[in-house]
Amino acid sequence: MSAFEFANQSTVQGDYTKVSCCRVVLRFQWVFTIVVEYAMEAISHAGTVLGVLAKDGVVLAAEKKVTGKLLDLSGTKEGGYGGSGEKIFLLNSNVIAGVAGITADANSLVNYARTAAQRHLYSYNEDIPVELLTQRLCDLKQGYTQYGGLRPFGVSLLYAGYDPHCQFQLYHSDPSGNYSGWKATCIGANNGTAQSLLKQDYKDEISVEDAVALVLRVMSKTMDSTTLGSEKLEFATLTVDPVTKKPKSKIYRPAEVDALLKKHDLAKKDEDAEMKTA
Repeated sequence: MSAFEFANQSTVQGDYTKVSCCRVVLRFQWVFTIVVEYAMEAISHAGTVLGVLAKDGVVLAAEKKVTGKLLDLSGTKEGGYGGSGEKIFLLNSNVIAGVAGITADANSLVNYARTAAQRHLYSYNEDIPVELLTQRLCDLKQGYTQYGGLRPFGVSLLYAGYDPHCQFQLYHSDPSGNYSGWKATCIGANNGTAQSLLKQDYKDEISVEDAVALVLRVMSKTMDSTTLGSEKLEFATLTVDPVTKKPKSKIYRPAEVDALLKKHDLAKKDEDAEMKTA
């Protein structure tokens, strides 16, 4: 074989290698796109999580999926306060989050967010800004869509937070690592119906009290259930303490959720059902 023939053959092999590499890269990109879409599809079947931004606070509500009548819920009767909920978590003193998707993935992201918030507090002696914490989590989630041997986190989150510069904020992030700010939004099952109701009833200068009523009203129309109760609903608010001027987050206990539903005349469905079965 002459030197010219060898060089020509090497060039052809090099071009073939480049084409093969491009095909592999494109195939990996296609696979990861499909995997992310599957993760988002799984979230669309998860329990509904709804958030509303008010002028003096943020309101979050989440639907709990009861997997069976024999599930023991006695250990959660006094739980759900201070960040131990099933769908709503306290990430920092100024940030709470509602999750929709795979619970195990959500727990991992919640732990990561809490660690990131405490590191920021230790380094700068201030609460982490809401958007910065959202970016940290989105960077982690986006990284899991780039490399082989990893799968995207099957979780979407709503972040409700407060910082002195931007005041109250509401963010949403998806498994791909994208995030966006919202005045009111919904993730999980029946999110399209909830979005339509929010567009009709939301007002820019809405107060926390009106936002609570709006959230409960929308949840009652979108949840896959004919009854509302603390066993199927989690609720949280983020406001500012009028005395200390610091953010005040509250994740409602089950008894407080039931009292809130009765206050807004949304617990009568349970009473009617009990009268029929009596």
